Amino acid sequence: MNSDAIFELIKKADEVLEGVIHRTPLNYSHSFSKLVNAAVYLKLENMQKTGAFKVRGAYFKIYSVLSEARKHGVVAASSGNHAQGVAYSAQELNVRATIVMPETTPPYKVLATKSYGAEVVLYGRVYDDAYTRALELSRERGYVFIHPFNDPYIIAGQGTIGLEIVRSLPDLDYIVVPMGGGGLISGIAIAVKKVLGNKVKVIGVEPKAAPKFYESLRQGEPVTVIPKPSLADGVITKTVGDLTLQFVREFVDDVFLVDEDSIARAMYLLLERAKLLAEGAGALPLALILSGELNLTGKKVVAVISGGNADLTTLYRVILRGLMTEGRICKLRLALRDVPGMLEKVLSKVAALKCNIIDVRHDRFSLDIEPGYALVEIVMETPTKEVKAELVNVISTEGVKVLGWG
Repeated sequence: MNSDAIFELIKKADEVLEGVIHRTPLNYSHSFSKLVNAAVYLKLENMQKTGAFKVRGAYFKIYSVLSEARKHGVVAASSGNHAQGVAYSAQELNVRATIVMPETTPPYKVLATKSYGAEVVLYGRVYDDAYTRALELSRERGYVFIHPFNDPYIIAGQGTIGLEIVRSLPDLDYIVVPMGGGGLISGIAIAVKKVLGNKVKVIGVEPKAAPKFYESLRQGEPVTVIPKPSLADGVITKTVGDLTLQFVREFVDDVFLVDEDSIARAMYLLLERAKLLAEGAGALPLALILSGELNLTGKKVVAVISGGNADLTTLYRVILRGLMTEGRICKLRLALRDVPGMLEKVLSKVAALKCNIIDVRHDRFSLDIEPGYALVEIVMETPTKEVKAELVNVISTEGVKVLGWG
């Protein structure tokens, strides 16, 4: 199917989805605009039904085969947002849904999918195992298979985001979009370029942990990568779709990679500055924008925040890392003379600078320090970055050796 046919499907999907999905906000961010000297807008698909954009494509795909779907049911493979998008859409359209999820899927994702009325089958250790099993169930039982990205109707459903963006901000210059299998960026790029032409630059962003589009474009053919663990687990796939690669080549202007620290910082800043919860995949566009790799000075740029289904334990680690990076939580490593009163003296000076002590570890037996001293690690909340330097000066007295900051 060519791009003109996809664009017609996008316009049809836009009509079908009216009243079904949320027309999510496109919010101007003063904080992020100031950081990069550009006008930064956030397309908030983290506020979409089921917490991510996936419901758009899933609903439109099932709607397009509704008679067959109601007769036989649908099946999909996913460990995250696609699962919930298909399950919710099937429930809304009175269709039986079976979702195959890896056995390693966190329980809260399984429960969320079941809450929309789907039958969940746990199979295999990784997504590829679940995908293979879902295809088998489709052949054995006649289920309609709902692909997560490499399908014209899925692409068209996701492309409705592009139409919403150009209606709200027709004079934009850049759109930055996360890339998993490529369905989201394909749909958005086709919609935007068909309406506004090439004056708008569509930029894709992947984690360095899974650079399948980046490498496929460089090598001129689909490439299979071995993914590494990433905060952006929602976009971790081994390879690209033939259909999505075709559209990415035709309509996407460039693809960039970001590292895990950049993703964590973007998630943290979305919470801190914008009061928005984004999963790692959803934070990818902001991570790239803040990296400075794009010359955005004076431009209007949209970051598609594709989802907000963040694992809380991951979020906890991201917040701690962000606080440490920002100098709001610090770890002080000291060698103290092992005599009565030395630790109390240090802690009183920490308290005098209004630092809140979170944890203290006192080790007399470490071989890393000379005899007569104890190794002490203090984790604390600090009111400002400047307090760190001041604290080192205050406590650097006789019998106290500052070994480092963490």
